Amino acid sequence: MNIFPRVAMIFLSLVVACKTPVKISKSQPIGSKTDSLINVSGITHTFLVDLLKQYPDFFQSVLSNPDNKVQIIYSQIDRRKNGKPEFTDHYFNINDSTYFYPASTVKLPVAILALRKLKEVKIAGLDKNTTMISEAGYSGQTEVYNDPSTSDGRPTVEHYIKKILLVSDNDAFNRLYEFLGQEYINNTLHKMGYKEVQIVHRLDISLSEDENRHTNPVRFFDTSGKLIFEKPQEASKLVYAERNTKMGKGFYRGGQLINEPFDLSKKNRMSLKTLHNIVRSAMFPEAVPKKQRFDLTKGDHEFLRKYMSMTPLESKFPFYDKENYWDNYVKFLMYGAEKTPMKKGIRVFNKVGDAYGYLIDAAYFADYDNNVEFMLSAVIHCNSDGIFNDDKYEYDEVGFPFMKHLGLTIYDYELKRKKKVVPDLSKFRFNYTQ
Repeated sequence: MNIFPRVAMIFLSLVVACKTPVKISKSQPIGSKTDSLINVSGITHTFLVDLLKQYPDFFQSVLSNPDNKVQIIYSQIDRRKNGKPEFTDHYFNINDSTYFYPASTVKLPVAILALRKLKEVKIAGLDKNTTMISEAGYSGQTEVYNDPSTSDGRPTVEHYIKKILLVSDNDAFNRLYEFLGQEYINNTLHKMGYKEVQIVHRLDISLSEDENRHTNPVRFFDTSGKLIFEKPQEASKLVYAERNTKMGKGFYRGGQLINEPFDLSKKNRMSLKTLHNIVRSAMFPEAVPKKQRFDLTKGDHEFLRKYMSMTPLESKFPFYDKENYWDNYVKFLMYGAEKTPMKKGIRVFNKVGDAYGYLIDAAYFADYDNNVEFMLSAVIHCNSDGIFNDDKYEYDEVGFPFMKHLGLTIYDYELKRKKKVVPDLSKFRFNYTQ
């Protein structure tokens, strides 16, 4: 039975100015007036709808519920004879004006920007493995003089990025946020074309807007203990586009239920298209416009890709135990929350986020045994009662199963999809024992 009705068509034209072609799905976009079996308000292509409708048990109830606020971007990758990739993007309900809390996904651009900043400074001896000391100079700030999870106790940009990509460590993000400063983060991303982005606060600690605008003094020392670079304490004076982002019908504060919408107007913001594009730029810098490339070295790109795809149990420093971490930890698409071994021959290069009932994952998939590659990003909201901060989110019942089945559905389709040129995935293979 065809569960998705035919609807009026709208037209979409997008021009992507980059050397490597990025095409928008050739399938016709559908409108937002549909029956109760599907609910969309953003750009949606019939290709993705037709694919998902083949699995009503997995997707029908989720996609028909407007409260789930699902957004999906699926990028097919086809190679030219010279090996260069071509992308075709398929959208489901993509709407940049529809807010979702990006949670830990903001850690990815900040991690990449930390590498970019080190390169921009151009000081001999300053790199991602240089000792980084965080001082405290303002209300709410804390110091870091050592890191017991490293092999020698030294805090470094490299080690913070490892912890971000391996297990989505919050403190590691906060330290890089403090190193870069709020103005550098947002100004750089805005100049790259990501105008909607607002990364305005640390994670997992409650600070005021003023405290989050102030970032710590940070010092870098060489192996002899000599100071080689210092970033003073900064206070951001950026004026952000105002938002009126109020959601749900209530929230908890200090253990008390407040019966009014939850205000996220001062929370971090990043669209799914931006996140998807940032992952693409990390994997295929040649496939984004020049201004959206992070201008990293080849070694920096290889470092990012290695730790975006490494499992926590493969890491020696930092070390993660089997009781609290597993092979597919923070790999929502394809695995959900299952603590199962990773599929043989497949690596997922990704960044996830989960908070306030939102689950987000943006990933590049590489199947070395079957020569399959694709990109997939998705967000879903799992908060049916409309109450925030009550820790009653349907992650296990709705969110994780949806993410798992979405990843498996696209992967299964890619296994069967015919390609004129077999991709060479060798540059995405890494030795994870070193």
